[in-house]
Amino acid sequence: MTPIDAAAITSWHAHVYFDAATRDEAWQLREEIASHFGDILQVGRFHERPVGPHPLWSYQLAFERPHFTQIVEWLALNHGALDVFVHPNTGDALRDHRDSALWIGHSHRLALHVLST
Repeated sequence: MTPIDAAAITSWHAHVYFDAATRDEAWQLREEIASHFGDILQVGRFHERPVGPHPLWSYQLAFERPHFTQIVEWLALNHGALDVFVHPNTGDALRDHRDSALWIGHSHRLALHVLST
């Protein structure tokens, strides 16, 4: 296997997963994230339905490589009962979501078929 240079990563996404029972907790975490990191990340829409390959309700956090450690460490310690899916963006969405992802909390089966079209 030929190693892939980390320079292939253009940015990162983290997706915070929730459902009807954890909606309020997810919203509160979203507000804390925006307050704490609003100058170094973009907080996406609050989807109360599965979107794309994500099997649960979610919202996206988009950030650049230099902020990875700061943001992911904070999420690891402050995600509460919510699960967070973290993946790089390299231009190969299927590989990024299937082979190069990280989970904080529990992992979930993604609907990867939507990425292979």
